[in-house]
Amino acid sequence: MRTDTSGATEGSRTVAGVDGSEHARAAALWGAAGAARDHRSLYLVHATDLDRLERFASFETSERVRNHGNVVLAEAAQEVRHRFPELDLTLKLSRRSPVPALHAAARPGDTIVVGSRGSGGFGPLLLGSVGLEAVVGSPAPVIVVRGEAAAKDGSPVTAAVRDEQDAVWLARAAREAQARRGPLCLLNVRNLLSRFGDRRATPEEAGRLAAPGERLLADLASRIREDHPGLMVQTQVVTARSAASALVETSREAGLLVLGSHERRGVSVLGLGHVVHALLHHSHCPVQVVPYPRDERGVAEEEPGDDDD
Repeated sequence: MRTDTSGATEGSRTVAGVDGSEHARAAALWGAAGAARDHRSLYLVHATDLDRLERFASFETSERVRNHGNVVLAEAAQEVRHRFPELDLTLKLSRRSPVPALHAAARPGDTIVVGSRGSGGFGPLLLGSVGLEAVVGSPAPVIVVRGEAAAKDGSPVTAAVRDEQDAVWLARAAREAQARRGPLCLLNVRNLLSRFGDRRATPEEAGRLAAPGERLLADLASRIREDHPGLMVQTQVVTARSAASALVETSREAGLLVLGSHERRGVSVLGLGHVVHALLHHSHCPVQVVPYPRDERGVAEEEPGDDDD
């Protein structure tokens, strides 16, 4: 069942999952604020899992689930309209389970926004579920709203850069920083343990380890400044014993942390690298994960699919 409320445009949208929980509410409002700021439409999705439920549940049970979903969507829409009355808004009651519902809703150029925990329609997806499963296999960038979600304009957008292939998604991070009227910080973490093990590195050794990262960030920053004149671009190389812990600490001062992710079978949880996994659990600010494949043929963002509900 689809309810179009404000004639959402055919342009890029923010797709937010709602389930009646406080975390999902915060995520939907965070997504609404961004959509209003960026002149995007907002697409609210509630997943009922009726495709599975109707195989064994009674008609009455299915109707209760459907009615509850409509109530959840109506309440979320009411609050969004109250705060952002000019925002184009579409509601979607999906028969799918939560993660397929979100992925199916995403069109090319869309962004998915989820809360760090859920209930009701997104009940099985507590983090590590809601963020983790939404990120894995997502055709679109996913923002997991956690930590200090209500960051003020001017807060830096921090982009975690691993190598030059990450240039494919840095334009997205630059646009996020411009929209927030704050700087873009390119951050590269050099792992001391990978080079020195348990031995403490000398300042000279740490400096030599950081040098390639400094050259990498200087080149990327130069490209971004050329493409985004007026944007303040900062660079920072951190030498640490854990990239994950360094990024979690950095997230304390950021308004948004952006990083790229490609799925790696057999690595960490659900195919995600351990750094992404740690940030989705422990970041102090919202985290945006941009999917893209990495192989010997080069890098390109994946194409989102259409919602065929």
